[in-house]
Amino acid sequence: MHPFSRSWTALLDAVAGLPDEDFGKPSGCTGWLVRDLVCHLVIDAQDVLITLVTPTDEPATTDAPGYWNLLPAPPTGDDPLDALIPRLAAAYGEPRWLRHHIDDVGTAAVRAAGLADPAARVRTQDMVLTVADYLSAYVLEGTLHHLDLVAHLPAAPGPPAETLSVARAALEAVADAAFPASLTDTDVLRIGTGRSAPTAAQEAALGGLAARLPYILG
Repeated sequence: MHPFSRSWTALLDAVAGLPDEDFGKPSGCTGWLVRDLVCHLVIDAQDVLITLVTPTDEPATTDAPGYWNLLPAPPTGDDPLDALIPRLAAAYGEPRWLRHHIDDVGTAAVRAAGLADPAARVRTQDMVLTVADYLSAYVLEGTLHHLDLVAHLPAAPGPPAETLSVARAALEAVADAAFPASLTDTDVLRIGTGRSAPTAAQEAALGGLAARLPYILG
């Protein structure tokens, strides 16, 4: 199974297993509840479906690491789409409808990814890249948001070890830097993207890399 399919299947399973009351709890995305994050994942899955049916014969202009922009600061929520997400999430009302929608489009995205030609090229956000590179970039997206999903839900299952490892390697490729082996994959992803602050010991292990953190992906 491609790491994209593995990561997103695990993410969909985690959402499916959440009790209704968890949808109203905070997520790891500042200012977003779990329901807001799940609504964002619906849009992510739609983006995957749209991109996979937007082929092009043009040469690739970027690869998986190049898909990401490094932002100077975290999103403020003022972006129109970011601001729309909580309103869309609230409009679902009962969590079962949101749970149904993410399962519907998320499962379709996983299925489409499995059918796509890895060597084919697709266009998205004014970039052209291979399907393989595009799906690799979305392993990082899905794994980070899986960590966001369970940030305050200790009973919910986290991302699989294999996709955490793939996501770590993806972040290191974006950063063009290797994180210390003493940091776990989860710590690298959380600390490296500003989702948590390093402890004194972790900061010491990071050395000069600490000054370059966090990497805000956009």
